[in-house]
Amino acid sequence: MIPKGFIHDLLNRVDIVDVVGRYVPLKKAGANHVACCPFHNEKSPSFTVSQSKQFYHCFGCGAHGTAIGFVMEHGGLGFVEAVEELAGTVGMTVPREVAAPGNPQQNQIAPGMHEIMQLAERYYRNQLKQSPAAIQYLRQRGLNGEIALRFGIGYAPPGWQNLQAIFENYQEDGLLESGLIIQNEEGRRYDRFRDRIMFPIVNIRGQVIGFGGRILGTGEPKYLNSPETPLFEKGREVYGLYQALKSIREKRQVVVVEGYMDVLALAQHGIENVIATLGTATTSWHIQKLLKLTDQVIFCFDGDPAGQRAAWRAMENALPRLTDGKHIGFLFLPAQHDPDSFVREQGAAAFELLVRQALPLSAYILRELSAQCDLHTQEGRTDLLQRAKPLLTGISAPVTALLLRKEVAALAGITQAELEALYEIKSLNTVSRRALQKVKRPAISSLRALLRCLLFQPDLVRELPEDWNYSGPEAATIIELTEWLRTQEGATGSAAVIQHFQGTAHESLLAAEQAESMQWGESFDVRAEFRDILARLRDERRRQQLHALHAKMHGAGIKGLDEQERLLYLQLLQRHDVQ
Repeated sequence: MIPKGFIHDLLNRVDIVDVVGRYVPLKKAGANHVACCPFHNEKSPSFTVSQSKQFYHCFGCGAHGTAIGFVMEHGGLGFVEAVEELAGTVGMTVPREVAAPGNPQQNQIAPGMHEIMQLAERYYRNQLKQSPAAIQYLRQRGLNGEIALRFGIGYAPPGWQNLQAIFENYQEDGLLESGLIIQNEEGRRYDRFRDRIMFPIVNIRGQVIGFGGRILGTGEPKYLNSPETPLFEKGREVYGLYQALKSIREKRQVVVVEGYMDVLALAQHGIENVIATLGTATTSWHIQKLLKLTDQVIFCFDGDPAGQRAAWRAMENALPRLTDGKHIGFLFLPAQHDPDSFVREQGAAAFELLVRQALPLSAYILRELSAQCDLHTQEGRTDLLQRAKPLLTGISAPVTALLLRKEVAALAGITQAELEALYEIKSLNTVSRRALQKVKRPAISSLRALLRCLLFQPDLVRELPEDWNYSGPEAATIIELTEWLRTQEGATGSAAVIQHFQGTAHESLLAAEQAESMQWGESFDVRAEFRDILARLRDERRRQQLHALHAKMHGAGIKGLDEQERLLYLQLLQRHDVQ
């Protein structure tokens, strides 16, 4: 658990313009910096970074956040990883708090575990140099020394306790927790990887978090991965992402294959935007991570039945994560080929042609559904509608879902409206027509304007009356914000505010008003605006109270009020006269 005070200090130390500028070419535009958004395709820049607010916002796709949020989204990192990444750039060490009793931390990383994995990776690489058989195997597979070095390929020699050569204390808990050794029922320990070509699994920050081992001779299993550890969760990690990251960002595309050797062979042939799943089906976590990094994900599978099944599972897991503007495609290789063999036999140009010809997600779904049903019969069309229902109702991208419903309805010989009624889906036609109409932007409420001022200059909370009390969602956000700000010692920047409320019910409103406040110039007199808004709110409150009292007096006059109400009525009239 990272102390919240440290997060606050970190955001005060880093400069979001420097952080974003490492990945995105920014241009000065008045008080802010702008660029084409790294999170969606656009031709004119709508991605805005405010140095004074330490906040970014895309007015095209709505992406927003602090420096921590940017590193998370752009790098596909978790919160803790992003904090560690930023802290390292300004020479800060991330402290940890002990979890409260009854609320233990999940996936705690034992001290030194990263160092243990790094030492093991170096040991395996050195062992490869001393094993002619392992070197010969890699040569037979067509790998050169440059690729082996780039991906850190190594070799775990035969024997039961070789790692004692680099770890004097073979009983160290970190060795067991990292998955490098196994302990049997009798308490005897031995190396997990023996007589295997070793493929280091590296996270997006370049740290070794696990290994995959391919047996050199005969035996089972042919491939062996590290077990689940605090560093490594197979369903959330992929192979080769660290090495492929630059190419993925340049091409705005990633190709997903199934094996370590596929990644290595394609990289050796100059196709570097390739990663592999780790001996498991493509999970929703994989897809979510990749769609954060790029706009297009191409799944490459063998053309055999196993490849077809893997593609269908990948498609099912992709649908809930898909957003409009992101593209998913499917590439099926000719029979008897995997990416490794295909690129060696046919060359890089032939493989890249197949990538360009990959089936889009919608075409793949329609092809597969049509192949499973006889559309010439009523029963077949009914079967089509039944098979399509979980897919069409599970798509999170509204435009993609709408277009697919039209296609499936046409295949089934019914109208789109009939299909939507059958699936109990509300039509988007009305909403779409409304969205296309240009409407006048409504004036913001006084409460939203007040919130905007507080975000622009948080120390204005001192001028907010202690008895300030309004109702509604905007007022609730202001109340929560002011209560938190009053507990903070010293000045609090707006970036710390946004980070504190991330993941709460107030996040979207705060982010929206923060984005709007970015358009105010530095010369804008926010304090005068704040005081004017408070005055307007007081006037609105007085008018509401007078209106309520007038309604109660209707027919009975001032005698219809009790003593307290009559006193309030006279006070309100006096204030009204003064103003």
